[in-house]
Amino acid sequence: MAGGRERILDTAYELFSKHGTRAVGVDRIIDEAGTAKMTLYRNFASKDELIVAFLEEREDRWTHGWLRAEVERRVQAPTARLLAIFDVFGEWFAREDFEGCSFINVMLELDDRQDPAREASVRHLANIRAFLAGLAEGAGIEDSDAFARQWHILMKGSIVAAAEGDVHAAARAQELGRLLLAARGVG
Repeated sequence: MAGGRERILDTAYELFSKHGTRAVGVDRIIDEAGTAKMTLYRNFASKDELIVAFLEEREDRWTHGWLRAEVERRVQAPTARLLAIFDVFGEWFAREDFEGCSFINVMLELDDRQDPAREASVRHLANIRAFLAGLAEGAGIEDSDAFARQWHILMKGSIVAAAEGDVHAAARAQELGRLLLAARGVG
């Protein structure tokens, strides 16, 4: 059986992913985790610290354990991997439990640019761009950082469009991605 920290983090992960970090209170987390408030505060000094831990877990589970792993499983070539992101997204967007991007959601929930959770969100988004930049380099694209930022805009835009109800958001983003690759002489 998982320890108190793991139960709290797993519960927070599910609740924060589905409902956002500001909509979910500490009392709900400890109630659903079946732990005492003291257990939460013994493991996480504050709700903000729990949010930062959730974002780290999200990067581990979502970015590395799902998105990156799934893209790498499907295809080998860097250019094909860039495009495969949108195939994976299309399947994700069609799921009933599609919840959007927690990094974007947390970042937009917080006005204070120095908030530790906002800073963590920005850091995790930068890690996704680093993955994209590596694919761009592998595809022979010059200025891989600029390209990764463009590709990331397509990714984030498709997530927002899917949240609006656009069932074709991933395919539309992939089509724009093909244009972006062609403009860079890759394809």
